[in-house]
Amino acid sequence: MHQQRSEPAPPAPSAVPAAEAATALATGPATVPVLEPTAAPAVGPAADPARILVVDDDPTVAEVVAGYLDRAGYRVDRAGDGPEALARAAGHRPDLVVLDLMLPGMDGLEVCRRLRGQGPVPVIMLTARGDEDDRVLGLEVGADDYVTKPFSPRELVLRVESVLRRTRPAPAPRPPSAAGLTVDPAARRATKDGTELALTLREFDLLVFFLRHPGRAFAREELMREVWGWDFGDLSTVTVHVRRLRGKVEDDPARPRLIQTVWGVGYRFDPAGREAD
Repeated sequence: MHQQRSEPAPPAPSAVPAAEAATALATGPATVPVLEPTAAPAVGPAADPARILVVDDDPTVAEVVAGYLDRAGYRVDRAGDGPEALARAAGHRPDLVVLDLMLPGMDGLEVCRRLRGQGPVPVIMLTARGDEDDRVLGLEVGADDYVTKPFSPRELVLRVESVLRRTRPAPAPRPPSAAGLTVDPAARRATKDGTELALTLREFDLLVFFLRHPGRAFAREELMREVWGWDFGDLSTVTVHVRRLRGKVEDDPARPRLIQTVWGVGYRFDPAGREAD
């Protein structure tokens, strides 16, 4: 009795390299590979992620682009045509739009015009046409960047990052504060433990400077240059203003703990309020 031989199992299909995804953007849906989770670039905001609207009538392209952006840390919305893109933008204002030029019906140029009519928003145009006239027209209607298919999804993510860096406003700096003292340079307002201080123009500037440079000793010449903007002058002006400022911010101006005298140097702001040596 002969034993049956078992046929060798066929080899398992290998994972398609994620780099082929870029080629797939030009060759069509039939050849689009499954994206590997580890293929996405580690690019994107660490907190408060930007909202990106991807507008493309080719679901394959939209899926690849959205996948990379999502794994780069962005919130992603998708739309397949112009009217849907405008409706989504009206419902949730995007921080940036990746917009295909050759949309059916309402083309990308008209979508861009209408989006800009709703308010400022950065736009990166996608197109399979590389004519210079198309690129110029796209930029003229307000596109911030222009990417010609085929393109690398990783490169697109980097372009998104670059455009957002240029167009998103920088976060407002936190008003300087320490030891119960808070200043608002824009409003020219200073408080101590919540109570507003009556400071002169130069006293206010001096306090702001000290709060922004805690723990560092400054000579009177440096303070005159940095706060007054003078390269020379009567240094007793600095001494008088420091004394007056102490009278308004110190618990005991005769024994100052915040604005301390550094003998042989000048003055130092100590936010811990330790007793001077």
